[in-house]
Amino acid sequence: MVNFGETLRTLRKEAGMTQTELANRLNVTKSVVSYYELQERTPSPEVLVKLTNVFHISADYLLGIRQDQSLDCSGLTEDDIRLVRMIIETLRKKNEEK
Repeated sequence: MVNFGETLRTLRKEAGMTQTELANRLNVTKSVVSYYELQERTPSPEVLVKLTNVFHISADYLLGIRQDQSLDCSGLTEDDIRLVRMIIETLRKKNEEK
């Protein structure tokens, strides 16, 4: 089972954000973010939507329903999306060789 708090902490750190920075984006306090990461509180549906927008991920991924991340390509051109797909395939091949 995926730990919501660990997933949130990982996403936040990968984005280079502090708890305070994430709290500001969510319009909550730093301690609330800490509670989420420690799994002492669960975010409201409104905060959950904000989290998906901040990290450009699905709620399913954040909640551990799906293990695969999806990428938000909104705002990208078709050429941009093709380039992203090429990069992903190149990285997959590189990792398969290991």
